[in-house]
Amino acid sequence: MQAQKMVGATFCTTSGLLTAAGAVTTHDTTVTISYAINGKARTKTAITGGTTPTTDYNTGAAFPVLVGGASVAGAYGHGCTVIWALDASGNVKCMMGKHQALDSAGNFLVPSQFPSIPNDVCPFAYQILKAGATAAVNIAFGTSNWNATGFTNVIQDILCIPDRPQVS
Repeated sequence: MQAQKMVGATFCTTSGLLTAAGAVTTHDTTVTISYAINGKARTKTAITGGTTPTTDYNTGAAFPVLVGGASVAGAYGHGCTVIWALDASGNVKCMMGKHQALDSAGNFLVPSQFPSIPNDVCPFAYQILKAGATAAVNIAFGTSNWNATGFTNVIQDILCIPDRPQVS
């Protein structure tokens, strides 16, 4: 039997335990993240009060706002998936997936999908964001507080990208 080789693999070997909560726009990781980009070993020390990116790494443009349900008559809000990743220098980069409409219970009408992920970053977490029916204002990722009214976010730490976002 021949041994399996992981040539040029990109993955984490430890969970960063990402947190993004409360009346702030910052994020934290609890532990050092060990990761590989194209097979090269890297580490990122724990982050305390890190500045959340306000531009999408894929586009270089500001993240589009999530439209809250209370701000549009007859709508129940929108949600999306954001990938959190590290580049070779340990800088945090975020990529946002397409916004999808929510139903009255806050569930996606069309399942949320991952955004495109460039080869020069290693994902370490993803976040499901929802500006639900009670969100009176639009939510701007990296600018709006994590505990804004009607805004929910669920974080999933990962070692590599799963086949789809898992919201439960």
